[in-house]
Amino acid sequence: MTYPGDRPVLYTAAQRRRRDATPWTVVQGVLAPVQFAVFLVSAVLVLRTLATGEGEAAANASVVAKTLALYAIMVTGSLWEKAVFGRYLFAPAFYWEDVVSMLVLALHTAYLVALASGGVGTRALMLLALAAYATYLVNAGQFLLKLRAARAGAPARPAGARLAEAAR
Repeated sequence: MTYPGDRPVLYTAAQRRRRDATPWTVVQGVLAPVQFAVFLVSAVLVLRTLATGEGEAAANASVVAKTLALYAIMVTGSLWEKAVFGRYLFAPAFYWEDVVSMLVLALHTAYLVALASGGVGTRALMLLALAAYATYLVNAGQFLLKLRAARAGAPARPAGARLAEAAR
């Protein structure tokens, strides 16, 4: 379904009904702020460890907790996307959000592998966590823009169009 000017809407009427009917919408609504809260605490702990060299165990535990929260939101988000769009990932309306989510997931998983292997020093681990967190913030911003568009009933716009408008 498109508006005049061939700009696609975020949800068709049927997709909106499925979105409103699936319990995964509520789950996502709960998990997203929980994950963000865990992220905030963890970011402070990671930055403290980088700045002072102290609190390595707490920082590592917080990144593991953040990664587990990420896995939970990714799995339930895939179930949500299947319920609403009929596919687990890369539905056209959320294609670029899913692409960036894969990078976020890869960086968080790389952190877990590096931590478990013990072959990476504390500084490198904390920098890897910060790289994962930077991509997470980009991804969270993408989803907030989609949430805003959904609430406004606005058409979805490609990521490049949003960046071009923001640069103006």
